[in-house]
Amino acid sequence: MLVPIEWLKDYIDPGVDTEEFCDRMIMSGSNLETCEHFCEEMENVVVGRIEKIEKHPDADKLVVCRIDVGGDDLLQIVTGAPNVFEGALVPVALHNSRIPGPLHGQPKKEGGVKITKGKLRGVESYGMLCSAEELGFEDKVVPVAHKDGIWILEGDYEPGSDFAEALGLRQAVVDFEITPNRPDCLSMVGMAREAAATFKKQFTYPDIEIRDENGKGESADYVSVDIRNPESCKRYVARIVTDVKVEQSPWWLQKRLMYAGMRPINNIVDITNFVMLEYGQPIHAFDINQVKGGTIIVENAEEGEKFVTLDENERTLTKDMLLIKDAERGIAIAGVMGGLNSEIEDSTTTIIVESANFNGDSVRATSKKLGLRTEASSRFEKGIDPNLCEAAADRVCRLIELIGAGKVCKGSVDNYPVPEKAKTIDVRVDRVNYVLGIELPRQEMEDILESLEIKVEGSGNIMTVTPPTIRQDLLEEEDYIEEVARIYGYDKLPVTLPKGNCEAGMSEERALRDLTRDSLCAMGLNEIQTYSFVSPKGVDNVRIDEDSWERAFVRIINPLGEENSVMRTILTPNMLEVLARNYSRKIEKVKAFEIGNTFIANMVSSDDLPEEQYSLCIGMYGNGEDFYGLKGVVEELLKVMGIKDAVFTAESQYGVYHPGRCARISVPSGRGGEKALYDELGIMGEIHPDVAENYGMDGVRIYCCEIMFDALIRHADTEKAYTPLPKYPSTSRDIALLVDEDMEVGKIEKTIEEYGGEILESVKLFDVYRGKQVDEGKKSVAFALTYRDRNKTLTDEEVAKVHNKVLDALKEKLNAVLREI
Repeated sequence: MLVPIEWLKDYIDPGVDTEEFCDRMIMSGSNLETCEHFCEEMENVVVGRIEKIEKHPDADKLVVCRIDVGGDDLLQIVTGAPNVFEGALVPVALHNSRIPGPLHGQPKKEGGVKITKGKLRGVESYGMLCSAEELGFEDKVVPVAHKDGIWILEGDYEPGSDFAEALGLRQAVVDFEITPNRPDCLSMVGMAREAAATFKKQFTYPDIEIRDENGKGESADYVSVDIRNPESCKRYVARIVTDVKVEQSPWWLQKRLMYAGMRPINNIVDITNFVMLEYGQPIHAFDINQVKGGTIIVENAEEGEKFVTLDENERTLTKDMLLIKDAERGIAIAGVMGGLNSEIEDSTTTIIVESANFNGDSVRATSKKLGLRTEASSRFEKGIDPNLCEAAADRVCRLIELIGAGKVCKGSVDNYPVPEKAKTIDVRVDRVNYVLGIELPRQEMEDILESLEIKVEGSGNIMTVTPPTIRQDLLEEEDYIEEVARIYGYDKLPVTLPKGNCEAGMSEERALRDLTRDSLCAMGLNEIQTYSFVSPKGVDNVRIDEDSWERAFVRIINPLGEENSVMRTILTPNMLEVLARNYSRKIEKVKAFEIGNTFIANMVSSDDLPEEQYSLCIGMYGNGEDFYGLKGVVEELLKVMGIKDAVFTAESQYGVYHPGRCARISVPSGRGGEKALYDELGIMGEIHPDVAENYGMDGVRIYCCEIMFDALIRHADTEKAYTPLPKYPSTSRDIALLVDEDMEVGKIEKTIEEYGGEILESVKLFDVYRGKQVDEGKKSVAFALTYRDRNKTLTDEEVAKVHNKVLDALKEKLNAVLREI
């Protein structure tokens, strides 16, 4: 927000120099970007009057001007400007002068540009006539009337007078950074209110009293307002001005706009822009002769409706965009830009002054879809107080009256369905002092709040406060505590150490994540991190089924691109991208893991929040890596996490992995009684060749595992329970079993453990054999069984009894036949 100090003094005089003003505004919470002092680099530039113009003898595009600069003799200057004429008052840079620049399209130089006399095509030139841009004003703020050519002054100025002094150009402009929660400060009145509270000075509001409403009739005689979408348009005020004379604005008005960063166009448009900057309320003016039927209708556009805006571009509208219409057609996109079909022209004689309040979300969505961001839309997006509408409309009419640009009709048409009311809450005096660590009397708090136009009532410890409706950020008690703190002065608050009895610690979930990272790194894996925003094509690349939950994406409303348009549901596609990137760079072997968030949209109601979970993904390729190597990593991790009895079950239907080289990982849930239930932890295996090909790794064996980390945490048990070494010896039995080829080893182990009873200490697979001595379709699996009783030495009879029971169960349940080793 650009704040010219000269303009600010129309409402409040801080009584300090610019440097102190900036320092104290910063301390009261107004963040400063820059402070620019205009025309400091301008020297020896005066006002000149062109007395005579002659053609250059040797150049068709140059003329020789004789200029009165206050001396006895006329000054000769050669120029190529097309807009000079005899009698024109112009800025003249004399010999040995300095101007801010830039000069002739060159970059602006620090310290300005020095101007000296010289010759142009053989004719002496004792200086230079200057454009507004050459005098330090950016091209975007140069008045339309002087945009191309020399700056022609309007009014009566003494030739030879200092140009900057004559036009009041030497002044400071402060650029404040306005945070999104303070849209009220996107205005001169808002910043003046802040300055008044900071410097404890009297604040004067702009003059909105119309002295003579001598227009023809009343505003209601010319126009009616119909709001058909009150959710998107909270208020619409319209006033009528007749006998309008469209011309160039007076210099004081142009100067205000230029220093505030806007280009002067004509008096009517300039006044609407002036009031928008002054109040923060966007204003628009329509030529009433172009408003069919004298009717203003506020409603949504038709789907696909075409509309040409003031910038002469045709826009295609959608049904969720709010449109200002007359009886036949659209005339403005609400809160964004007016239409070319109703713009103010030189021939306009009667105007409608629109001061309306539009929903910020609606304006933001419209502006984004159309790719059209304006000063008005940027203000509406942040939220504007609807109670400003009437005062802003009156201010426009007062300024039109003040400069004689038209005659104001009586009254206004004000459609305000649901008036905005301030929210009153209680603020505790002792709570303010407790939070700030000070002992401030109630009266001083009241003075601070009232200086911000906050009404304070009540007595004792309770202050009942009511903010002005323009302060939409004041909602809770803490907001008022902050107001007291910043106006009292952050620099005055005592510096104390934080008080509290909170003990630093780490959550169990975080500790288990760190334990997982440490364990996997110790096993030789490298941790990676990838983006949560991914492409929806990732699940296509890993062959996920069309109806699978992995496609329940949370879609980004404003994505950077298609490749970042959804939130990831699994980590495997990201892992494969990392492995493929390393493979393409000739990295021979990679072992990596990632612990990250996944996001799954609620498949019952789109209004509910998505489900957010942690996942663990492990990926590896290279010489020596295989399925059992990955399985060993997973088993070791489960062991570290204290998870026992994990079951690996063959999986052949999941498209990501190679059929027959994939397993689902599950653990007993602790539910189900005799028929135990299992919770799935994840899935692991060798990546399907088609998936590997999709990532440019044809013929490479890739191994991945994805585990639902939240489920892992639920079953983790890292508590260590130590038992003494056994006093009594163990005894072992080795058995070799002939079983069907498709028999899972896990089922055999589970049966052995079930019938081994309390004295079975361990079961270990040590051999799988297929060969000449084994029938086709069969395999031989060998186990070592260890028996031990911790209370006594086992006898052969006791071991044999249990061992035979195990063998009988294997034969009966699994058709496993004992084979001699």
